[in-house]
Amino acid sequence: MTTATKAKVISGSLGQKFANGIGVSISSQLSHFNSPDYVVFPGFCDVHVHFREPGFSYKETIATGSRAAARGGYTAVCTMPNLNPVPDSAEHLRQQLDLIARTACIHVYPYGAITVGEQGEALADLAAMAPSVAGFSDDGRGVQSDDMMRKAMETAKALGKIIVAHCEVNSLLRGGYIHDGAYARAHGHRGICSESEWGQIARDLELVRETGVSYHVCHISTRESVELIRRAKAEGLDVTCETGPHYLVMDEDDLQEDGRFKMNPPLRSRGDREALIAGLLDGTIDMIATDHAPHSAEEKARGLEKSAFGVVGIETALPVLYTKLVKPGILTLDALVELLAVNPRKRFGLPLGCDYSVWDLNEAYTVDPADFLSKGRASPFTGWTVHGRCLATVCDGRVVYQK
Repeated sequence: MTTATKAKVISGSLGQKFANGIGVSISSQLSHFNSPDYVVFPGFCDVHVHFREPGFSYKETIATGSRAAARGGYTAVCTMPNLNPVPDSAEHLRQQLDLIARTACIHVYPYGAITVGEQGEALADLAAMAPSVAGFSDDGRGVQSDDMMRKAMETAKALGKIIVAHCEVNSLLRGGYIHDGAYARAHGHRGICSESEWGQIARDLELVRETGVSYHVCHISTRESVELIRRAKAEGLDVTCETGPHYLVMDEDDLQEDGRFKMNPPLRSRGDREALIAGLLDGTIDMIATDHAPHSAEEKARGLEKSAFGVVGIETALPVLYTKLVKPGILTLDALVELLAVNPRKRFGLPLGCDYSVWDLNEAYTVDPADFLSKGRASPFTGWTVHGRCLATVCDGRVVYQK
């Protein structure tokens, strides 16, 4: 590209079209980033974040969450509906939309709930919310009733919207809070079995066969989930899925007696992690989403058993994945950009435009949550040495983050 900067633009499927599109913007706004070692990425897109507002602003807000996302190179996110009020009607959704319009510095696309109050008992007003949401999800809770999920899928299909499923069979949880594996047995913890995840995925895939709905599975963590989705895709079902950075670079062998290692689903076995990487490489797993889930310091200071589920990760996703997957040669940089920026937008129909971020991939540093822009500090990557520093992010022609 011909600009005042010599930054390299990532290639891959985006190719020269993206490079040409951002050339003028880089030249006019960020020309002082003139090192030949800087890399320009298309704006990342995270389809699974919790920005906690309205209802839980002590954990995070649209403003703090979107600024944290911008620092991580993200210019678009989809926010989950476990809020107060739950966005289960046009009236309840409007509160979140107003906050987004006033305070977000990047593109924020909310999900509408599948059921009223995410309680699984009555269908939310999907039709009224459809024009304003990225899809429908009861994230944080699996829809337990087959009939309720069938009705939701039929309605979403008629509306041309996607069902985004948190898959979890409540009757199989049995009070567990980490993976039902070697670490749980060795340390006296109650475990969450893998079937609690893949069992509901199997149920949902049968319903997808019946209804033909577009279906996306959140944060898969087990080898069985990968295989079920692999077979569904081979069958031609309209199915995609995501996994999170922590499931790709950590497993139960990395657990410590600390709430920053507690998330749902939990870190699984080494074999599960290896299956996730294989699914990433063969295209079974379509995208990487952080499941950025901030809590207060007090809520995460109660150990593995009693801390709240959820960790933060939107500011560290690219550095962690680049350090642990790209640098060792497991994944190419172009493939990582597809997973973080391109595939999420394709699946959810979200525009890219000329949004981008500028990175120094040579800079090494230690992850320190005290530096985060998010209110959340519970990171499983605390103390890790990573490579890759975001220098600036541009969204809609505006510099929304600059180091």
